[in-house]
Amino acid sequence: KTHPDAKCELNHENPLQLLVATILSAQATDKKVNEVTAELFKTYETIEDFLTLTMEELEQYIKVIGLYKSKGKNLMNLFPLLVERHGGEVPDTMEELIALPGVGRKTANVVLSNAYGVPAIAVDTHVFRVSNRIGMVKEDTVEKTEAALMRRIDKNLWIDTHHLLIFHGRRICLARSPQCGQCPLNHLCTYYKKNKKTLTPK
Repeated sequence: KTHPDAKCELNHENPLQLLVATILSAQATDKKVNEVTAELFKTYETIEDFLTLTMEELEQYIKVIGLYKSKGKNLMNLFPLLVERHGGEVPDTMEELIALPGVGRKTANVVLSNAYGVPAIAVDTHVFRVSNRIGMVKEDTVEKTEAALMRRIDKNLWIDTHHLLIFHGRRICLARSPQCGQCPLNHLCTYYKKNKKTLTPK
């Protein structure tokens, strides 16, 4: 009820565009990525389009995003590999996705869940922080958090849970000043129970 609009906020029209946007989103906001891809995707939509890109052209589009040099290199290596290994299609399995340049489990899970409807929980900084802070899980790594959430949550709720945790982390359970007074989960929250005497109502 608190986040009825929770969904993937990376703009895309096909799995390839989502994969590109997700690779660009590492240590960048979805808003900034969408600003970049709004221009990039006007010209480049299919794998055939992206294969015509030069590194210099790509960097002109993405240079406002952090780590653009390494992201650009990964993307330029990615496009021909998609043709060579997958007939130009974005694969729909974890194993095949994480074998691609610049693709880790988080990126793969975003693509699997949003492009193909495969149940997955992509653990980004928000999902990691919120799930551990409120006490859903108690893990010290992204990988352990993903595994623990998958064990605790019904598989048919994995995708929705991912989006809800992200929106909750962006809007209420902030990294530095969590808005505990507004949180509908504070009666269940480990962090709130431990710190409520010192928390200023917000």
